Amino acid sequence: MYREWKRIHTGGLTRAQNSVVPLYQRTRHMRVYCSNVIPGLVQTVGYASALLSSIAEFENVMNDAEEAAIARVARSEVIYDAGRRFAMLVEEDVLYFRFGDSEVMSRQLTYLLSILALPNVSFGIIPRAAIRKMWTLEGFVIYDDAQVQVETLSADMNITRPGEITVYLRAFRELSGMAVHGSAARTLIQEAIDSLG
Repeated sequence: MYREWKRIHTGGLTRAQNSVVPLYQRTRHMRVYCSNVIPGLVQTVGYASALLSSIAEFENVMNDAEEAAIARVARSEVIYDAGRRFAMLVEEDVLYFRFGDSEVMSRQLTYLLSILALPNVSFGIIPRAAIRKMWTLEGFVIYDDAQVQVETLSADMNITRPGEITVYLRAFRELSGMAVHGSAARTLIQEAIDSLG
Protein backbone atom coordinates (compact mmCIF):
# COMPACT_ATOMS: atom_id res chain seq x y z
CA MET A 1 0.00 0.00 0.00
CA TYR A 2 1.28 3.44 -1.00
CA ARG A 3 0.00 6.41 1.02
CA GLU A 4 1.10 10.01 0.69
CA TRP A 5 2.27 11.59 3.94
CA LYS A 6 0.30 14.74 3.30
CA ARG A 7 -2.87 12.65 3.18
CA ILE A 8 -1.90 10.61 6.24
CA HIS A 9 -1.14 13.79 8.19
CA THR A 10 -4.26 15.69 7.23
CA GLY A 11 -5.81 16.74 10.52
CA GLY A 12 -2.50 16.43 12.38
CA LEU A 13 0.25 13.96 13.16
CA THR A 14 -1.12 12.32 16.30
CA ARG A 15 -3.61 10.11 14.48
CA ALA A 16 -0.80 8.64 12.38
CA GLN A 17 1.19 7.83 15.53
CA ASN A 18 -1.76 6.04 17.09
CA SER A 19 -2.71 4.19 13.91
CA VAL A 20 0.30 1.87 14.13
CA VAL A 21 -0.26 0.83 17.75
CA PRO A 22 -2.02 -2.45 16.77
CA LEU A 23 0.87 -3.32 14.44
CA TYR A 24 3.42 -2.63 17.19
CA GLN A 25 1.42 -4.70 19.67
CA ARG A 26 1.20 -7.78 17.47
CA THR A 27 4.82 -7.67 16.27
CA ARG A 28 7.22 -9.99 18.08
CA HIS A 29 10.41 -9.19 16.11
CA MET A 30 11.02 -5.73 14.71
CA ARG A 31 14.04 -4.71 12.62
CA VAL A 32 14.60 -1.00 12.00
CA TYR A 33 17.10 0.81 9.74
CA CYS A 34 17.38 4.60 9.82
CA SER A 35 19.79 6.67 7.78
CA ASN A 36 18.41 10.11 8.60
CA VAL A 37 16.91 10.22 12.12
CA ILE A 38 16.99 8.36 15.44
CA PRO A 39 14.45 5.51 15.09
CA GLY A 40 10.99 6.50 16.32
CA LEU A 41 10.99 3.48 18.62
CA VAL A 42 13.74 5.06 20.75
CA GLN A 43 13.01 8.76 20.42
CA THR A 44 12.53 11.00 23.45
CA VAL A 45 9.56 13.36 23.60
CA GLY A 46 11.79 16.40 23.03
CA TYR A 47 13.51 14.95 19.97
CA ALA A 48 10.27 13.57 18.53
CA SER A 49 8.51 16.89 19.06
CA ALA A 50 11.26 18.83 17.23
CA LEU A 51 11.33 16.30 14.38
CA LEU A 52 7.55 16.08 14.00
CA SER A 53 7.24 19.86 14.11
CA SER A 54 9.65 20.15 11.17
CA ILE A 55 7.62 17.51 9.29
CA ALA A 56 4.36 19.39 9.90
CA GLU A 57 5.96 22.62 8.72
CA PHE A 58 7.40 21.00 5.58
CA GLU A 59 4.11 19.32 4.71
CA ASN A 60 2.09 22.41 5.64
CA VAL A 61 -0.29 20.41 7.86
CA MET A 62 -1.66 21.04 11.35
CA ASN A 63 1.22 21.11 13.83
CA ASP A 64 0.26 18.97 16.81
CA ALA A 65 3.87 17.83 17.23
CA GLU A 66 3.90 17.83 21.04
CA GLU A 67 0.81 15.63 21.29
CA ALA A 68 2.10 13.41 18.48
CA ALA A 69 5.49 13.08 20.21
CA ILE A 70 3.80 11.93 23.42
CA ALA A 71 1.81 9.36 21.40
CA ARG A 72 5.00 8.20 19.64
CA VAL A 73 6.81 7.63 22.94
CA ALA A 74 3.76 5.88 24.43
CA ARG A 75 3.52 3.41 21.54
CA SER A 76 7.23 2.69 21.95
CA GLU A 77 6.73 1.17 25.41
CA VAL A 78 6.66 -2.22 23.64
CA ILE A 79 10.46 -2.08 23.66
CA TYR A 80 10.41 -2.92 27.37
CA ASP A 81 8.50 -6.17 26.75
CA ALA A 82 11.14 -8.86 27.24
CA GLY A 83 9.09 -11.25 25.09
CA ARG A 84 9.78 -9.18 21.97
CA ARG A 85 13.01 -8.67 20.03
CA PHE A 86 14.21 -5.45 18.44
CA ALA A 87 17.16 -4.89 16.13
CA MET A 88 17.95 -1.31 15.18
CA LEU A 89 20.60 0.07 12.88
CA VAL A 90 21.52 3.70 12.29
CA GLU A 91 24.18 5.44 10.28
CA GLU A 92 26.66 7.24 12.55
CA ASP A 93 25.70 10.63 11.09
CA VAL A 94 22.21 10.21 12.59
CA LEU A 95 23.80 10.84 15.99
CA TYR A 96 24.86 14.30 14.79
CA PHE A 97 21.75 15.41 12.88
CA ARG A 98 20.25 17.93 15.31
CA PHE A 99 16.54 18.02 15.92
CA GLY A 100 16.09 20.35 18.86
CA ASP A 101 18.76 22.23 20.78
CA SER A 102 21.85 20.79 22.47
CA GLU A 103 19.90 19.87 25.61
CA VAL A 104 17.29 17.95 23.59
CA MET A 105 20.02 16.13 21.67
CA SER A 106 21.97 15.34 24.84
CA ARG A 107 18.87 13.79 26.43
CA GLN A 108 18.16 11.82 23.25
CA LEU A 109 21.68 10.44 22.97
CA THR A 110 21.84 9.66 26.69
CA TYR A 111 18.59 7.74 26.32
CA LEU A 112 20.19 5.70 23.53
CA LEU A 113 22.93 4.69 25.98
CA SER A 114 20.26 3.27 28.28
CA ILE A 115 18.69 1.35 25.38
CA LEU A 116 21.99 -0.49 24.84
CA ALA A 117 21.48 -2.20 28.20
CA LEU A 118 18.15 -3.81 27.27
CA PRO A 119 18.62 -7.58 26.75
CA ASN A 120 15.97 -7.81 24.01
CA VAL A 121 17.40 -4.93 21.96
CA SER A 122 20.30 -4.94 19.52
CA PHE A 123 21.36 -1.39 18.61
CA GLY A 124 24.00 -1.08 15.91
CA ILE A 125 25.72 1.94 14.43
CA ILE A 126 27.32 1.90 11.00
CA PRO A 127 30.48 4.01 11.39
CA ARG A 128 31.20 6.74 8.89
CA ALA A 129 34.51 5.03 8.13
CA ALA A 130 33.00 1.58 7.55
CA ILE A 131 33.87 -0.09 4.28
CA ARG A 132 30.50 -0.20 2.55
CA LYS A 133 29.04 -3.46 1.32
CA MET A 134 25.62 -1.82 1.10
CA TRP A 135 24.83 1.77 0.23
CA THR A 136 22.78 4.09 2.44
CA LEU A 137 19.07 3.37 2.00
CA GLU A 138 15.75 4.97 2.84
CA GLY A 139 14.51 4.15 6.31
CA PHE A 140 12.56 0.92 6.71
CA VAL A 141 11.01 -1.29 9.37
CA ILE A 142 10.52 -5.05 9.06
CA TYR A 143 7.66 -6.49 11.12
CA ASP A 144 7.95 -10.25 11.82
CA ASP A 145 9.13 -11.10 8.28
CA ALA A 146 5.55 -10.33 7.20
CA GLN A 147 5.55 -6.64 6.32
CA VAL A 148 8.04 -3.90 5.51
CA GLN A 149 7.27 -0.22 5.99
CA VAL A 150 9.41 2.09 3.84
CA GLU A 151 9.39 5.82 4.42
CA THR A 152 10.18 8.13 1.52
CA LEU A 153 9.98 11.92 1.49
CA SER A 154 6.50 11.94 0.01
CA ALA A 155 4.94 8.64 1.01
CA ASP A 156 4.71 5.66 3.33
CA MET A 157 4.85 2.30 1.59
CA ASN A 158 3.83 -0.99 3.18
CA ILE A 159 5.18 -4.06 1.43
CA THR A 160 3.76 -7.53 2.00
CA ARG A 161 4.98 -9.45 -1.07
CA PRO A 162 7.32 -12.22 0.15
CA GLY A 163 9.90 -11.62 -2.59
CA GLU A 164 10.24 -7.95 -1.70
CA ILE A 165 10.37 -8.67 2.03
CA THR A 166 13.26 -11.03 1.33
CA VAL A 167 15.16 -8.19 -0.38
CA TYR A 168 14.80 -5.99 2.73
CA LEU A 169 15.81 -8.85 5.03
CA ARG A 170 18.95 -9.34 2.96
CA ALA A 171 19.69 -5.60 3.03
CA PHE A 172 19.27 -5.57 6.80
CA ARG A 173 21.74 -8.47 7.15
CA GLU A 174 24.29 -6.66 4.95
CA LEU A 175 23.89 -3.42 6.90
CA SER A 176 24.17 -5.30 10.20
CA GLY A 177 27.49 -6.73 9.06
CA MET A 178 28.92 -3.20 8.81
CA ALA A 179 27.61 -2.03 12.19
CA VAL A 180 29.29 -1.90 15.57
CA HIS A 181 27.42 -2.86 18.74
CA GLY A 182 27.98 -2.91 22.49
CA SER A 183 30.94 -0.92 23.81
CA ALA A 184 31.94 0.28 20.34
CA ALA A 185 28.43 1.68 19.77
CA ARG A 186 28.51 3.21 23.25
CA THR A 187 31.78 4.97 22.36
CA LEU A 188 30.29 6.47 19.18
CA ILE A 189 27.23 7.72 21.07
CA GLN A 190 29.42 9.24 23.79
CA GLU A 191 31.53 11.00 21.15
CA ALA A 192 28.34 12.51 19.71
CA ILE A 193 27.29 13.68 23.19
CA ASP A 194 30.73 15.21 23.76
CA SER A 195 30.49 17.10 20.45
CA LEU A 196 27.49 19.02 21.76
CA GLY A 197 29.86 21.07 23.93
